[in-house]
Amino acid sequence: MSPSPRKTLSLLAAAGVASMAGMSWLTTGAAQGGGAAPEHNRCRLPGPYELPHGASRIDLDPADFTPRITNPYWPMRPGSKWTYRETDGKSTQRVTIRVTDRTRMVRGIKARVVHDVVREHGDLVENTFDWYAQDRGGSIWYLGENTKEYENGEVVSREGSWEYGVDGAQAGILIPANPKPGCSYRQEYYEGEAEDAGQILSTKEDVKVRAGRYRDVLATGDSTPLTPWVLEHKFYAKGVGLVLAVGVSPDGAREELVKVSRPRH
Repeated sequence: MSPSPRKTLSLLAAAGVASMAGMSWLTTGAAQGGGAAPEHNRCRLPGPYELPHGASRIDLDPADFTPRITNPYWPMRPGSKWTYRETDGKSTQRVTIRVTDRTRMVRGIKARVVHDVVREHGDLVENTFDWYAQDRGGSIWYLGENTKEYENGEVVSREGSWEYGVDGAQAGILIPANPKPGCSYRQEYYEGEAEDAGQILSTKEDVKVRAGRYRDVLATGDSTPLTPWVLEHKFYAKGVGLVLAVGVSPDGAREELVKVSRPRH
């Protein structure tokens, strides 16, 4: 779900991001996956699995997973809700992400169902159910999604829907445990439909959005070979989750956190 031509500090400064780590990472290799970095020992995940890449097959053991997601960069407690404002200079959309109390079995793994809704002028644009689970090392795995796009109240596309283990689709990583700058990974893989990849850029960013100011923020560069000219940077704050997404190319779209709410119990 994330989308190379490079813009760096000037764009990020305008987006409300102050670099604390020297964002030279942003100008190199995000779309290509950072060369040999994934094989380096420092990129190995805690727990039973290596970072996945490309179309490589991975066999996940259901015994290694839980729908209870506690990764500090995006804790997904049921009942939690994030509200975002997304604009590309031409239109403005409201995005809400809500962690449901529902689970779904995906190839034997009990996954948490997360509901993502996009509206423009109050009209439904996109309605998506994502499926996530956390391994015993603390990494959040992305196991699939059921997505629908709407026009005038009618479903016009289901493109991008996929499920781990169905028709060759492979699971990916949403957020790795103990992220290290320079490490890259597959986020999802369904040939020709969903082939997103991410690279860790920094864990020391300072980000200011409508919901507040956050320090020691995780920054990622997200891209896909399906649209190689598109690059997006995402920022995750500890204890909060996604706080900002900035389209580096081609249109400079910006999605920022407006409000986050969590259940009391």
